[in-house]
Amino acid sequence: MSGDTLVLPLRGGSDGCYRVHITGNSGSGKSTTGKRLASILSVPLISLDTLYWEPGWVEPPPDVFRARVREALSQAPDGWVVEGSYHSRIDDIVSPTCTDIIWLDPPFMLYFPRIVARTFLRMVGLGEPCSPGCPERLSRTFSRRGILWWCMTNHSRFRKRKLAGMESLSKTLGAPRMQRIGGWGNELKAWLLGVMNMARHA
Repeated sequence: MSGDTLVLPLRGGSDGCYRVHITGNSGSGKSTTGKRLASILSVPLISLDTLYWEPGWVEPPPDVFRARVREALSQAPDGWVVEGSYHSRIDDIVSPTCTDIIWLDPPFMLYFPRIVARTFLRMVGLGEPCSPGCPERLSRTFSRRGILWWCMTNHSRFRKRKLAGMESLSKTLGAPRMQRIGGWGNELKAWLLGVMNMARHA
């Protein structure tokens, strides 16, 4: 890369707004990073888990969920940070107006212990639930529908899909810029610091 080329941590839009989608496997740090980023950019944080799950872990009809996402985006005309995946359900809603996609891809050995600890804290009432009215239960946590099983069986599959998607976006004119942030945490800290410096000088 040329020393004269400056690569900003976020591309943003021609209107000066940032519409960022943070994606990644469960436990990869989407919620924490989303809160930090939304605060830095002074834009709303939109949690897809909160929009999706109804009390008692009830899943809404697809059209209801999609309507909720559209409404949340429409209420943030000056930019937003969306955190969560649900790509097969809402990609055609979020991607057309998204300026940046941030894929959090830490090693499995970093995020899996993190999600085990988070799940345990939720089970004993010391952690914020995935969505209001959706407490963690033993019967769900250790089932094949539980988050722990999903992480163990989908890590490689999820990564392959993301790598393919990243390559496809890089070849698509006008597509949002997708960045992969991996490593054991230093890469993410450096990126957030870059966003802070960018926002400070905007």
